[in-house]
Amino acid sequence: MERREFIAAAMGAGAIAASLGTQAQGQMGPQASGASGEAPTPSVGGTGAEDRAYMVDLLRRMAEPVLGPMSKGQLQARFKPELSPTWDGRPPKVAYLECFGRLIAGLAPWLALPDTDDAEGKLRAKLRQQAQAAYAHSVDPKSGDYLFGGLAEQQLVDSAYFTNALIRAPKALWEPLDATTKARIVKEIKGIRSVSPPYTNWLLFAAMNEAFLLSIGEQWDPVRVDLAVRKMLEWYVGDGWYADGPHFHFDYYGSYVIHPMMVEILEVLTSTKAHFNSLKSAELLEQAKKRMQRYGMSLERMVGADGSYPPIGRSLTYRTAVFQPLGLLAWRKWLPEALPAGQARAATVAAQRAIFSNPTNFDAQGYLTIGFCGHQPTLADWYSNAGSMYLASLSLLALGLPADDPYWTAPPLPWTSKRAFAGAHFAKDYYVEY
Repeated sequence: MERREFIAAAMGAGAIAASLGTQAQGQMGPQASGASGEAPTPSVGGTGAEDRAYMVDLLRRMAEPVLGPMSKGQLQARFKPELSPTWDGRPPKVAYLECFGRLIAGLAPWLALPDTDDAEGKLRAKLRQQAQAAYAHSVDPKSGDYLFGGLAEQQLVDSAYFTNALIRAPKALWEPLDATTKARIVKEIKGIRSVSPPYTNWLLFAAMNEAFLLSIGEQWDPVRVDLAVRKMLEWYVGDGWYADGPHFHFDYYGSYVIHPMMVEILEVLTSTKAHFNSLKSAELLEQAKKRMQRYGMSLERMVGADGSYPPIGRSLTYRTAVFQPLGLLAWRKWLPEALPAGQARAATVAAQRAIFSNPTNFDAQGYLTIGFCGHQPTLADWYSNAGSMYLASLSLLALGLPADDPYWTAPPLPWTSKRAFAGAHFAKDYYVEY
């Protein structure tokens, strides 16, 4: 570039920057531009009703292509899941148990709500009926959508989400099932005891299945539960974070598995008053709850002002499953005082919108694709397939709260990064010792 062209270009760039700066100051006002006083609280779009409508539509987009066909035993005939480019050779059929088990775990709280006459209520009634039929097909060896058998170790993982949903919504998903289907489910879950879990988060999958059996009055194995709980206590590294095995992994498995399953397993032990060994489940539940609250606060701080969040660690393609703890805290009404409902909701929806604004998150048939923010198959792990992606539904747990709950009626509040990068006041952060 000639010297005079460079100078002209630089002057042009400077003029553009100055123009943008003037426009920004005009939009933000004198306080935001640093003229005087503290910056005003940044605005946040989306009322609770709008946020709920968005999340319900996201749920619908995930659920309909799966539950509709599976309720007729036709999912496996229609859905041919994409496999990771580094697929390890396990039976591709594992994709279907992953797809259904993970999806239904995220939908369960919403399906448990009572029927209503509005559009959301009619959708819920339809999907609930389809989910019940899908459970029947899942354990019927003669169905085209039989999900068990011959799947090696992977079936332990997704059977736990399959049973987690039944724990989350027993009256909507378990109790209406016919006796034959119930007996088949129990048989399949007990049969998975043949899988020996590695000393990782997989211990919780085995424990979740036993917690389900306990919750319905079936024979259960307390040793599997005891081992999982004790190992998680041993692997807690502090400030709301768990290691996944003997070594710490900086990833989101605390969201995908550890915090929610630890809490929900302990809830079953506490509610059933199960006694074995020396575990004090009520005390451990309170501790696990506080640790999940702390972890949830850290998750909220990870949501950037634009709704983005750090793409760190394994299994990034599970997308917004990262925010399962925030949804579970909201559903249980356990959000800490420092994280009010309007703030937690705004942060969660901002992250969902940041991810799902990309149309290539879904394929032409409406099924989720492999990727983080769109179709990005090179991000797949060796165990990833398109069915795995339905873990993203776990960010929808707050939909288990009715539309008139304060979580939905509270005005939206700017989340921490939104405040921080607008120069507004935000709370300091400190480690905890529980």
